[in-house]
Formats: sequence, structure tokens, C-alpha cells
Amino acid sequence: MTGELFLRDAYLKEFEARVVALRGREVVLDRTAFYPGGEGQPPDRGMLGIGPVRASVVDVRREGNEIVHVLDMAIPRTVRELRGELDWERRYSHMRYRTALYVLSAVLSREFEARIEGGRIRAGWARLDFSPRGRWTVEMVEERANEVLAEDRPVRVRWLRRGGVTRMVEVEGFGARADGGTHVASTREVGRVEITSCRNRGARRGRLEFVLR
Repeated sequence: MTGELFLRDAYLKEFEARVVALRGREVVLDRTAFYPGGEGQPPDRGMLGIGPVRASVVDVRREGNEIVHVLDMAIPRTVRELRGELDWERRYSHMRYRTALYVLSAVLSREFEARIEGGRIRAGWARLDFSPRGRWTVEMVEERANEVLAEDRPVRVRWLRRGGVTRMVEVEGFGARADGGTHVASTREVGRVEITSCRNRGARRGRLEFVLR
């Protein structure tokens, strides 16, 4: 079982871990700060190494209770410990977009009665799929989302233990929801949302695409 350091500290950029398994270019560690992707957020990238041994992490995925790091080259099977370094610019961008998706989803559902169907983060932009219900315009949604982001609302993580353990993320004033991704600590870190596209995807189904400024 891989300990998931990113669930406790999304700002952890470097860490040390013990090698659990080596399978060619794939490495399993006893703990990791690399997010394996999921819920619309891409996996992290970065580096694993020790001393002169260094390899780039080109993919990360979850397999059961383990997180598998895929490297650009195999490392010696004698290696027992590794130091990890995240591609922080990439990770931090994903954190900003993830929190932006949270706020946009909350604004659309709570204030404009939309039903949220999912979102996805890409390099430098993201999208949000929804079913509109109330009266709204792109300008109204963008303005309200940016008001919330500018208010410097804390983004908190807490754990519920009711028949299991559930990780909850809360943007102050917008409730909490189960969320396994990485977020910034405050909405102000997100910046401003600029909706670049809004189109229909069928009967009463819409998609917003946006960038952060």
C-alpha cells in the first residue's frame, strides 16, 4: 500500500521514500507526493533519483492500493530508496484549475440551478460539463465566480469517519464535498476565470471551457 502524501499536503514538492517494487521502468514506493490522476485531474510529472541515478516520471497511475510511477528509463534493481521531486509548475497549475472547477461548479449549481456532470483539466485550460436549468448567462457565471475567487476564501481539507474514511474539501461558504484531488489553500491563489467557450452538447447539456489569468 502506497502512502498518499498529496492528500495531506498538496504543497509538498520533494519527498523521500522506500522502494517497494521495481518492474522495468515502473516503480512502486511506500509513499509518494505524486498524484496518480483521477476525477478529471491529470497525473503529476517530475523526477525520481538518488545520487547520480535520476529518471523522469512520465506517468503515474493507481493500481489497487499501490501507486505506480512510470519512468523514462529503468533504474538499477539495487536501489532501495529514492528522492522524488515534482514538476511544481505543472502541479500548481492543476491545483489552481481544480479549485476553479470547484468554485464554478458551486456557482452554477447553487446560484443558477444547474446540474454538474463533470470536468476535466488540460494543459493551460479546463472544461466543465453541466445541464443548465435556471436563468443564466456566461457573463453572469464568470462575474460571480470571479467575485468568489477574489474574496480569498480558505480551502480546507477534513476527514469524515463514518463507516470508513472520506476526504472532504470545502471552499468556505460553498459547503464540502468528497474530493481526492489537490487544491490551493485559498481562492485568491486561483486568479481570474476567463470563460473562452460555451456550447451545447445535446438537449439541455452544456460545456464551458475556461482559462485562468
